[in-house]
Amino acid sequence: MSASTATATTATAEAAERRARTDAAPADYVGRFAPSPTGPLHLGSLVAAVGSFVDARSRGGRWLLRMEDLDTARVVPGCAAHMLRTLEAFGLQWDGSIEYQSQRIGHYAEALQALNARGLTFPCSCSRRERLGDGGYPGTCREGARRAGPTATRFRVDDEKIVSFQDRAQGTCTFRLRERGDVIVRRRDGAFAYQLAVVVDDALQGISDVVRGVDLLDSTPWQLALQEALALPTPRYAHLPLIVEPDGAKLAKSGRSVPLDPQAAAPLLHRALSLLRQDPPAELELEAAPTVLAWACAHWRPERLHGVRKAHAPRNNPRSPN
Repeated sequence: MSASTATATTATAEAAERRARTDAAPADYVGRFAPSPTGPLHLGSLVAAVGSFVDARSRGGRWLLRMEDLDTARVVPGCAAHMLRTLEAFGLQWDGSIEYQSQRIGHYAEALQALNARGLTFPCSCSRRERLGDGGYPGTCREGARRAGPTATRFRVDDEKIVSFQDRAQGTCTFRLRERGDVIVRRRDGAFAYQLAVVVDDALQGISDVVRGVDLLDSTPWQLALQEALALPTPRYAHLPLIVEPDGAKLAKSGRSVPLDPQAAAPLLHRALSLLRQDPPAELELEAAPTVLAWACAHWRPERLHGVRKAHAPRNNPRSPN
């Protein structure tokens, strides 16, 4: 038996044993992956998907899939279907049916009505340019819209409230809501905004753990405030490092942000795990995607990500096996 075969066999056996133990009792862990179908999945997307998938499976939990397709102007026709095929090719199989935000408008409307009834919203005519420097919204329209015409709806935050939570990856995170500003929950074109939709969706799907990129960390205090206002449960959070270019710049249209190649699934999964500081054995690159994920679930060490906010993508790109 080769070293790579032995490693794969051991990982598969460990994962099977783990599943046998956890499947015997109901699991209270429910995770999710929620991409926006505005472009194909890339390396950064894969790291987020793998992190959330492995965290769920390693704890005997369920992993749900949601398409965040509210921004219809940016949705690319056929993109959602392509994403599903890509996830399947990488062995990232979800549980249950796929949820689409575009089919949940009624739930968002009810949530907005509840906020309105409590006096926690106000119409806003401000443009994005009318913000105070680099800070949050300064409350310009709190006493009434300044201009006639279409308005957005903002959620009025508590100026005195400090939101603090324990992030499983980033540690203690503290935000002053006033510095974040009043967040938009319905856009001026009538579309419901991400911040409202995501808290409603997570509650409807019974999400217990949100594992996602650190670029969404600054949105979390708004989401916690909305959960409290709507009497919705608050999940646990873990914000994974953001994948950046080798020089530290935002991931650009390079070989690291091109669509994922299903023919290179194992090498790309290996790369994602390396970026998540899991130190996968080199021989796993030669195995099938399910074997790589089985190893990851059996050896998942999320504590290695504590305080890590950036991961530098390597310069070379993995090639599909011949």
